Amino acid sequence: MNPKRLQPSDFTDDEIVQLSRVFARPGHVRVIDDEGHEAELPEAMLGFLGHMLRQMEQRRIITLMPHDEQFTTQAAADYLGMSRQHLVNLLEAGEIPFTRVGTHRRVVFQDLRDFEKRRDAERTRALDDLAREVDDAGLYDASYTGDG
Repeated sequence: MNPKRLQPSDFTDDEIVQLSRVFARPGHVRVIDDEGHEAELPEAMLGFLGHMLRQMEQRRIITLMPHDEQFTTQAAADYLGMSRQHLVNLLEAGEIPFTRVGTHRRVVFQDLRDFEKRRDAERTRALDDLAREVDDAGLYDASYTGDG
């Protein structure tokens, strides 16, 4: 089992359902270790674990990633859904910060997330501008349903 990755197959359906019930209720959750030491989970931790369990109920894989985790260029490209060469071009153009380890480039996860947010915001702006241009040109027919 990878300590950074939880797959629904790591748990039985009954385990996920039972844990989800516990974390779905408002209130407090205590954990007890094998030696009887007890701790109450803080509210922020309850919300985080509840969110993870809801994702697992939907059979989604959960990956925990520290913000300062360093990615290889291939891993960073895979995360962003682009070719490695395109990522390298973005790095060299200064679009995403990186460091070198010897001759290899490394990209910090938080920098990937920042780039992803900027890219998504730019795409949204571009789509909004396009929709506005289509509407201003009178090319949008709100009554069209596409049924033929």
